Amino acid sequence: MALMTREEYIESLRKMNLKVYLFGKLVEKPVDHPVIRPSMNSVAMTYELAQQEEYKDLMTTKSHLTGEVINRFCHIHQSTEDLIKKIKMQRLLGQKTASCFQRCVGMDAFNAIYSTTFEMDEEYGTNYHERFVNYLKFIQENDYTVDGAMTDPKGDRGLSPSQQEDPDLYLRITEVREGGIVVRGAKAHQTGAVNSHEHLIMPTIALKEEDKDYAVSFAVPSDAEGVIMIYGRQSCDTRKLEEGADIDLGNAQFGGHEALVIFNDVFVPNERVFMCKEAKYAGMLVERFAGYHRQSYACKTGVGDVLIGAAALAADYNGANKASHIKDKLIEMTHLNETLWACAVACSAEGSKTASGNYLIDLLLANVCKQNVTRFPYEISRLAEDIAGGLMVTMPSEKDFKDPEIGKYVEKYLVGKTGTSTENRMRVLRLIENITLGTAAVGYRTESMHGAGSPQAQRIMIARQGNLESKKEMARKIAQLDISKDK
Repeated sequence: MALMTREEYIESLRKMNLKVYLFGKLVEKPVDHPVIRPSMNSVAMTYELAQQEEYKDLMTTKSHLTGEVINRFCHIHQSTEDLIKKIKMQRLLGQKTASCFQRCVGMDAFNAIYSTTFEMDEEYGTNYHERFVNYLKFIQENDYTVDGAMTDPKGDRGLSPSQQEDPDLYLRITEVREGGIVVRGAKAHQTGAVNSHEHLIMPTIALKEEDKDYAVSFAVPSDAEGVIMIYGRQSCDTRKLEEGADIDLGNAQFGGHEALVIFNDVFVPNERVFMCKEAKYAGMLVERFAGYHRQSYACKTGVGDVLIGAAALAADYNGANKASHIKDKLIEMTHLNETLWACAVACSAEGSKTASGNYLIDLLLANVCKQNVTRFPYEISRLAEDIAGGLMVTMPSEKDFKDPEIGKYVEKYLVGKTGTSTENRMRVLRLIENITLGTAAVGYRTESMHGAGSPQAQRIMIARQGNLESKKEMARKIAQLDISKDK
């Protein structure tokens, strides 16, 4: 079974014994919980589109390991064409769900670990790469969704992992046994963790030898003994619990989620361990994963497409679509969105082959791409809110709208352009609210700021990759500087 259907994916999760806590209670059936289900629908879309002939070229490919057709989310990039198809797939899914579809982190982890383990084995004579290839075949054959987990809670940011008052604030190896390792700690902000079959763990920062216990990469099933997931709050999330909620949700079908994932002395067998105290290679793994994941923020252009469309519709319903300033704002939103896309394409097209054979994006351009993502979605959101008008945040509830007594007043006084539907106007405004302020704002706004590293993390990489000395040498030659005259 190299490709699961949407229904098979949902049923495969239903069979798992996941330990998920939400609002202080253990969730008996995460698949059917109204707060969780929209985010699962977004992941299910990655399976649904892979079954459709129209999208197979983007959504599927042949495994270089088995020759079988697989979902692209399980693929190891074999060319710059693969890197470009990856971001086209991500933009498509953003357009289809207007939210986070959660499967990108695992794909980026696959590619970073694949090349890093290869180079680690070359130096140390270990067999991590072979282990990982076997694990990846297992994932591809079952078409599993994998939570790529990097971010630790970190505690006191001024201290290294081994200097923390509580040593568990970075996930660590507590015991090395003959048959495997025992780990303890947590991974924070884990996108799609509850909708994943597996957790694939990586270190979160470059490490020194004194922190080698924290240099660990491994994989465990999401329902492994000792794994607990605590579901994260989102703005307006309890609207999903309201009886008959539809209009007020803005996006009733799709969503995203994050979770705090706890590892309470979890045993990991050797065949699922891909790094064990090789501190030297933690930095390489972090840098490569971060590069791939910063490229992945091409997904924001897909959500941006939906938001631009919603803003244009709001202008239509408001009767303001012909105003020059509205047209100019929509042009600016499109300009910003396509600039994000241009950087994603550039870092993909300029990718290069690693020693292991897979392709790595251009790291400098990937970091420029993500640096833009920390800014432009905020401006696109601001312009969307400007076009939508204040009603977006002062509008009565859909229960008021549907009430037999007072609904007629909402219908009468919230009407927009002559001949248009009040309900449709409300739905468009709620969609804009959902993306800019509601549950989807996690993925479109704050995740754009901090996902795949904070803005400062990208600036550090831009400084590192920018090769300032070579640029200075170019300037010296053009200006005909005689450096012997400099003291």
